[in-house]
Amino acid sequence: MKMIEGGVCAPIGYMASGVHAGIKDSSPKDKLDCALIVSTQPAYVSGVFTKNLMKSPPVYWNQKVCEAGEAQAVFINSGNANAATGEPGHEDVKTTAEWVANGAQYGPENVLICSTGVIGVPLPMNKIENGVDDCIDALSAQRGLDAAKAIMTTDTEAKEYSVEFELGGSMVRIGAVAKGSGMISPNMATMICILTTDANIAKEAMYPLVKAAADISFNRICIDNDMSTSDTVMLFANGRSDIEEISIGSPEFSEFQTALNEVSTHMAHWLVKDGEGSTKFVEIKVSGTENNDDASAVARAIGNSQLCKTAFFGEDPNWGRFAAAIGYAEAQFDPTHLKISLNSILLCDGGIAADFVEEDAAAIMKKGEFTIHVSAGSGPGEAVFWTSDLSHDYVSINADYRT
Repeated sequence: MKMIEGGVCAPIGYMASGVHAGIKDSSPKDKLDCALIVSTQPAYVSGVFTKNLMKSPPVYWNQKVCEAGEAQAVFINSGNANAATGEPGHEDVKTTAEWVANGAQYGPENVLICSTGVIGVPLPMNKIENGVDDCIDALSAQRGLDAAKAIMTTDTEAKEYSVEFELGGSMVRIGAVAKGSGMISPNMATMICILTTDANIAKEAMYPLVKAAADISFNRICIDNDMSTSDTVMLFANGRSDIEEISIGSPEFSEFQTALNEVSTHMAHWLVKDGEGSTKFVEIKVSGTENNDDASAVARAIGNSQLCKTAFFGEDPNWGRFAAAIGYAEAQFDPTHLKISLNSILLCDGGIAADFVEEDAAAIMKKGEFTIHVSAGSGPGEAVFWTSDLSHDYVSINADYRT
């Protein structure tokens, strides 16, 4: 698999744009805040969404579109989440979809809508209308990066990625764009990610592909243990590549799943590395539990723990915090078999302190990236999780997010 340029526009038959509509009154004129991604022909679409009971009107709309399974465009605005906005928020989603579809060969039922930003504030619909019009005028197969910039909120960098690989004797491409630096916690991950491909995928194969990819990537990350109202991952497939239809259970299905997993994992890592105030990227690997669910629970407990995350920031190899988190994860294991390592340095052996040099362990934690290895016994269970530290800057960024 080879990385290529283009982001969501790298697959055949996609265009994108990003424009400034002034949704944030205080934002500079060069701050893009509206994005549009369009397939030049009808595409199958599927997605996974937040489990938050306060899900936003765009999420409800997108779930219905994905149930039908076909779409041709997605419009995204940043600066306003259109969440906790009641019935007017739902009407605004419908109106925006109608504006996007106006004059197009597809209808509003084939338009997806995403909004990200402040919760509880009505959309400035006059600005959204202008943003839609300007996005349509600016559509180009060379403007995937503009779309990536337009969906940013507290992100420090635009996130786009694309790959090309051989499948069934022909070349296939996958593109991705994502945003998310805060309110990141698995269940679905708190972010927006749009995936595009020119692969010819059977309609019934779309959801299994995107669900499996999200489960091993976006659902294994944490920045602050908060779940947003707007979590969205959606996959478009327009079939423009010269391959036979990919059906569930075929060799090509498995190969495409592997590629989609790799793209999704790359984007998930990027979200954590660009986490609000984050200075560390921490991988947590767990093995030896009775099953994978227990291993996942252990990894999540460490990755979600505020005390562990502050230890990461303080570069303090306080393995007792890791052990405590493991203990309340509700996984079944024998504490006398517990081992905890930091990279290759054994910190805990048999549930008690190992003989290690504190300064050597602290030196590892001064690095931007490191791995915590947990062994809970000899069982077959294993899991991996990625998290960041919790810094002073995180508090500063979120203390005045609205003001």
